[in-house]
Amino acid sequence: MGEKRSVWSKLIVGCAIVVFGCKEPSTSGHHVTASASNTAEIADETRQDRQRFGLAWHSDAWARVDSGVVKPGQSLSHLLTPHGISTSKVVALAQAARATYDVRKIRSGRNWWVTYSNDTAATWFVYERNPREFAVFSLADTLGVRLGSYPAETKTHRVEGVIDNSLYVDLEEAGAPSTLALAMANVYAWTVDFSRLQAGDTFDVLYEREYVNDEPVGMPRVIACHFSHRGRDIPAYRFDQGEGPDYFDADGGSLRKAFLKAPVEFSRISSHYNLKRFHPVLGRTKAHLGTDYAAPHGTPIFAVGDGVVIKSGYTSGNGNYVKIRHNGTYETQYLHMSRRAVKVGESVRQGQTIGYVGATGLATGPHVCFRFWKNGQQVDHLQEEFPPSDPIAEAARPDFEKIKQRLEAELAK
Repeated sequence: MGEKRSVWSKLIVGCAIVVFGCKEPSTSGHHVTASASNTAEIADETRQDRQRFGLAWHSDAWARVDSGVVKPGQSLSHLLTPHGISTSKVVALAQAARATYDVRKIRSGRNWWVTYSNDTAATWFVYERNPREFAVFSLADTLGVRLGSYPAETKTHRVEGVIDNSLYVDLEEAGAPSTLALAMANVYAWTVDFSRLQAGDTFDVLYEREYVNDEPVGMPRVIACHFSHRGRDIPAYRFDQGEGPDYFDADGGSLRKAFLKAPVEFSRISSHYNLKRFHPVLGRTKAHLGTDYAAPHGTPIFAVGDGVVIKSGYTSGNGNYVKIRHNGTYETQYLHMSRRAVKVGESVRQGQTIGYVGATGLATGPHVCFRFWKNGQQVDHLQEEFPPSDPIAEAARPDFEKIKQRLEAELAK
């Protein structure tokens, strides 16, 4: 749970209160018992939290709260029978709760709490479904469950720096989460090949992150960024013109191109498109009509654009491979997969995982050989220019300009 869990680290449930210290709950469970000296103080401090859980409130009096962490293999019955809940009552509770929450979804590693109104009567069972959400089970005469969520707070952060090692490392050294690198890759996937970042490239990022119980949850969201790559400044602004948030440049042009720049994230190019390449396995000169992206075994391989799978199979040279037709002009192929994730005839979307990096076929190490066809001819995709998708509509431009100016002001501070 960490040192800082705000008021939610002192979980108060219905008619009972549990106060966490700085230690994790024992996996075998533990309980906190109220004393005459601390009951009133704790009740006053945490009354608001009890109300947020939405449980019935009858009195500040309470007996104890047991808590713990779900162990592997434990079910609702394993968790409740030690607290005096009969097997038949557990079955009845599961049936009563089924329409709202299926108790078979209880997973190991999640926190739980059981409250008592006196020394023997368990009243509530709370299961933390994930860092954001919980389920509250009534153990009294009326059996049932209610779903709830902790309040979330959105915070805005800014980080800037220079690429020296890698985007992951440099972001961490600048005090930002490494997952911000993935968020930035999603923003610039159509305009920057992150396998070709250079020392000296710079970034200045404004991003949002949600916090629950003072802990960050989910991925950070880039709301504005100035990324300088190979001497070119590429600004990005998050804006929703009615079809969901997307990213646009300073002129309102979309950063979303027809195809992703690369089929894998944060790889390196181990071999370029080369008509006179010396083949390392065959030992002779043979045209290399693709681009090799080296990446760890098992790395997801993405479809660079929407399309239909026209080939998915294995040959001695290509290994496991997939070929996609995107439209009447473009096709792409992905070779040497450890395994394929799509079948012939399947429609795929841009960014969908279609396989995983391997070294099958004629390969000396794990990589994906990415091949690109234009009008039936294999070409170097890195030399192609693709038109952007929908820009800012004229009707939305005034709002976009206001938001862009506000974000620029934030980045200028």
